[in-house]
Amino acid sequence: MTRRALSVVILLFALTGIAALAQATLDRSKPPTPGPTPMLRVPAWTRSTLGNGAELVVSEKHDLPLVSFTLTISGGYNQADPAARRGLADMTAAMMSEGTKTRDGEALAAALQLLGTTVAVRIGGETGAIAFECIASRFPATLDIVADMLVNPSFPPEALERLRAQRLVALVQARDQTGAIASRVFPRLVYGDAHPYGQNITEATLEAITRDDVVAFHRAYFRPGQALVTVVGDVHAAGAKAAIEKALAAWPRGGEKPVFQYPAVAAPRASTIYLVDKPGAAQSTFAIGTTGPPRSTSDYYALQVMNTILGGMFQSRLNANIREEKGYSYGVSSSFAYGKGPGAFRAGGDIVSAKSDAALMEFMKELKGIRGERPITDEELSTAKDALTQRLPGTFASVRSVNTAMVTLWTQGLPDDYYQQYAARIAAVRREDVVRVARQYVDVDHLVIVIVGDRATVEGPLRALGVAPIAITDIEGNPVRP
Repeated sequence: MTRRALSVVILLFALTGIAALAQATLDRSKPPTPGPTPMLRVPAWTRSTLGNGAELVVSEKHDLPLVSFTLTISGGYNQADPAARRGLADMTAAMMSEGTKTRDGEALAAALQLLGTTVAVRIGGETGAIAFECIASRFPATLDIVADMLVNPSFPPEALERLRAQRLVALVQARDQTGAIASRVFPRLVYGDAHPYGQNITEATLEAITRDDVVAFHRAYFRPGQALVTVVGDVHAAGAKAAIEKALAAWPRGGEKPVFQYPAVAAPRASTIYLVDKPGAAQSTFAIGTTGPPRSTSDYYALQVMNTILGGMFQSRLNANIREEKGYSYGVSSSFAYGKGPGAFRAGGDIVSAKSDAALMEFMKELKGIRGERPITDEELSTAKDALTQRLPGTFASVRSVNTAMVTLWTQGLPDDYYQQYAARIAAVRREDVVRVARQYVDVDHLVIVIVGDRATVEGPLRALGVAPIAITDIEGNPVRP
């Protein structure tokens, strides 16, 4: 062996010994100590109004030759979808990529491919958007195509039938997945059929959609008076505005932001287990919760800290108990679906079928614990605050994330200094604030407890627990005779 080879071998043995020593002294029972909070750098932006009445926000970011563009519409399917044609908003968004009066679907896709970009059109519950990211030099050309999609969609009838067929197949597939079933049944049981938050797309609502419905929806929904255009990246504000004015010149003035008014939710019933039978399921999907507050609540920051401790991070109480300690699941969590209306509080996850009863006991223990039965420690409070504030700088890491941050301010009605003030607001949350909001919003006496699993395996043990009465439902949440 040469001297050089011998030196390499000795070095490898030394490094192996150091690694082994590090492993031996590492305490894996404790999470790693968080590093220092990265410095928050909120980019500057300019605001103006386009000639057609749409609002415009531009943020220049010249480190990379990239541009992120989003045209956001205030209001979504919860405001615009008729209950009998639920899915119309989604269908309209999909149809806008199927061709224009000057390009058929294939030509449209080819033009975007040539530019090296894709255009996403989506309509969610309370907002819609047309968005793309591209090389800065190709921004004007991509913008022209987007304007064509926005103003001149052709809505070919054959595309409607193809998209309808795809969605009908997706519905059938969803009924074979416990998670998808829970996500349909839970909001329906929490809000009821009269509330938009509780309404689902069905075969009947999809079959009812006509091309005339799509044309009318597009005409009424995509109006500049309820729109925000955001541009982030390697552009100059004046030049970006000029390009957008030119591209959207054929988009006529009109429209206004919708009024977000939701029907009252019925008074919550006593906690009930809704068991949805999925014969042969190896796991049970849990969805446990009730109505929560809108995003505008003054309790938002306290709720953020509370939920992070309960189920909003990997080392949360729910996950540490049910996943790490008990091994009943690969992961459980909790969240608040903040919106313009009373978005739901939901805790849950996928549970080993044979442990469904034991897991429910642990869920209930942790939900009661966060309300004060198990005191919140200084370490829990500090860790939760660190987790929330340390992720904030990532909000501005890319042109796309900066764009999303600007849109969030507009859609949620937040002040311009929201991000600068966020860490201080989180730091100001006290232990008593956490317990107060937990007692107010985690109402353990009025929970909807959806469990989708093998009834033959889980029903008996669940009844023996006596946690709550059990109602048997089908995969749509309709009651079934025992």
